[in-house]
Amino acid sequence: MMLSSPRLNRLRALVRKESLQIIRDPSSILIAFVLPAILLFLSGYALSLDATHNRIGLVIEAPSPQARGLASAFRASRYFDVIEGRDRREFEEALIIGAVKGVVVVPALFTADITAKNSPVIQVLVDGSDPNTAGLVQNYVRGVVQGWGGMSALDAPGKAPTITAELRFWFNPDLASRNFLVPGSIVIIMTLVGSLLTSLVVAREWERGTMEALMATPVTGVEMLVGKTLPYFVLGLLSMTLCVIISILVFGVPFRGSVAALYLLSTIFLIPALGQGLLISALTKNQFIASQVALISAFLPAFILSGFIFEVSSMPVPIRMMSRVLPAYHVIPSIQSVFLAGDVWGLFLVNIAALLVIGAVFFGITLRNSRKRIG
Repeated sequence: MMLSSPRLNRLRALVRKESLQIIRDPSSILIAFVLPAILLFLSGYALSLDATHNRIGLVIEAPSPQARGLASAFRASRYFDVIEGRDRREFEEALIIGAVKGVVVVPALFTADITAKNSPVIQVLVDGSDPNTAGLVQNYVRGVVQGWGGMSALDAPGKAPTITAELRFWFNPDLASRNFLVPGSIVIIMTLVGSLLTSLVVAREWERGTMEALMATPVTGVEMLVGKTLPYFVLGLLSMTLCVIISILVFGVPFRGSVAALYLLSTIFLIPALGQGLLISALTKNQFIASQVALISAFLPAFILSGFIFEVSSMPVPIRMMSRVLPAYHVIPSIQSVFLAGDVWGLFLVNIAALLVIGAVFFGITLRNSRKRIG
């Protein structure tokens, strides 16, 4: 009797209805299975707090057997990709634009100090704009130097003096993580404004049927895209401005670049961010699904795979290639440079070109999928 009671029947019907709704709703499957799988995959395979394969410049001012031996120790380390030179000035521009994470200088007096049983000093210049990577590079350099010194002591007991690594951090001498994280957070916020909000608002119009009414008017596809993106473009710049003011006045982050460079980079970055939001809304036409797609395709990649938190060079090659198509990957180093290093146009122009290409692809696909038609 109890098994066939009306209350139990209603409960069974409700459970069956909700189960069928979950099966029919792709977003539920996405949240329950796909998103956790992606996060686990990224956490277990792609992300690493150990910065391996850091590109460094190695300056040997006076070649000698001892200097070449130390250079061989750096080349043999899995933590470094070594580029050798004879003058530290060869690597200054590369250090400024982030092409190398540090420069190790073996001075001309290195061999003479070893022969005289003095304590030789090598100089290490490290890019301090990323405190996490800078600290790791610092420890790895010390490890290589100490390891090579220990081997030398075994080969010649009592004749191998202690080698000292003299460290200098460029751009962020105190290694304050705030100076690195706050500029990157500005990009993450612009990603939310550009991609997530745009996708939700336009998807809402599809749900309410107002988009079909708009497409029935003489408005062209380009006019519709511009009209939809312009308010959020202004909102993104206003949000960025507020964040910059708070960063400087409240958090004390240094600002060494120009306002013009900051607004140019932000303007160019908002183009692919807004284009991605419009594309998501055009493909999904549903607010809930659009929010999930924007979260997975825009926010999480910008947060995890752009170099904002984790060092991209320590990720596997397929993940590194994937990060190259993320708008945030190209703008975060530039925004951080504006704050910490100043205007580095060699870095800016390359990233601006990449952002324009990505934005053109997003808007082109969106225009094709949102061309004037009803249906």
